[in-house]
Amino acid sequence: MRIGELATRSGVSVRALRYYEEQGLLIPERSSSGQRHYPEAAVELVRFFQQMYAAGLTSKNIAGLLPCYDAGHTDAQQRGMLHAERDRIRDRVAQLQDALHRLDEIIAVTDTHP
Repeated sequence: MRIGELATRSGVSVRALRYYEEQGLLIPERSSSGQRHYPEAAVELVRFFQQMYAAGLTSKNIAGLLPCYDAGHTDAQQRGMLHAERDRIRDRVAQLQDALHRLDEIIAVTDTHP
């Protein structure tokens, strides 16, 4: 598929796809005229990038995850990074849950008053 279709199907901008390419995360094939072409699997890969960025990972860390994502195998350094990122995300989720609980408390109180 071409870059515009990938952008539409994955829910990101063409600019974001070009950024992923610059970062070495997404490598398109090129037609003889230089147009980018992506396989069907690129849609899910771009969604994976979006999830990891939303979770706070850097391009460098995402690039480090790609061999794990592609092959399902890791070395000790990759496993360490995976565990560290998971722990960081868990801590952030706990912080967000605490904030949500406090907001729920305020809503409960204010819902009973005009």
